[in-house]
Amino acid sequence: MRIIIFAATGMVGQSALRECLEDDDIQEILAISRKCTNQQHDKLREIELKNVADLSSIEHVITGFDACFFCLGVSSVGMKEEEYRKITYDITLSVAKTLARLNPEMTFIYVSGSGTDSSEKGRSMWARVKGKTENDLLQLPFKAAYMFRPGGIIPMHGVKSKTKLYLFFYDFLRPFNSLLLKSNGFITSEQVGKAMIQVAKAGFSHPVIESHELKRISG
Repeated sequence: MRIIIFAATGMVGQSALRECLEDDDIQEILAISRKCTNQQHDKLREIELKNVADLSSIEHVITGFDACFFCLGVSSVGMKEEEYRKITYDITLSVAKTLARLNPEMTFIYVSGSGTDSSEKGRSMWARVKGKTENDLLQLPFKAAYMFRPGGIIPMHGVKSKTKLYLFFYDFLRPFNSLLLKSNGFITSEQVGKAMIQVAKAGFSHPVIESHELKRISG
């Protein structure tokens, strides 16, 4: 398999990249981010792109891929809806439309979040925007598209969030990780990465996949 990962420097992207590097069925990984990870591996190629919404300069190298793991996202804390929508919706749909045109046989996996509002009418701003993003992605002409809705993600294997607030949160909860993972609301970064690969390989029965289902898929 040939995989594209967007935002491989973020916590979810790091997890996806790690699991892809470990998987023998994946022969090539193209990581596209605003900043490279600088990891060295025979099957990894990285492209640093300041404006990831515009893929016109690299269209010749993003064809023929089997799946895309779209891990780009930001916290909505302190953001106005217009600003949050520009990053969460506009960039995502711009990338996805280009990939769907160039790779109609691609499986597109979008990392959304637990509590996303598919009706697009709820009171929560981030949930409405995520819901609109999911709904419009599912209308694109990919072979398949899946919306991942993990709850709390517990980082493993040195994976770290770039958000200081999240880092504090994860450090505070670390003594309780084993207890948290017994609930459906929490999942490890490793499980998210493995679930991405499994769904890219075998698909799933429905397009919106909640946290407890991701845990089961990951094995």
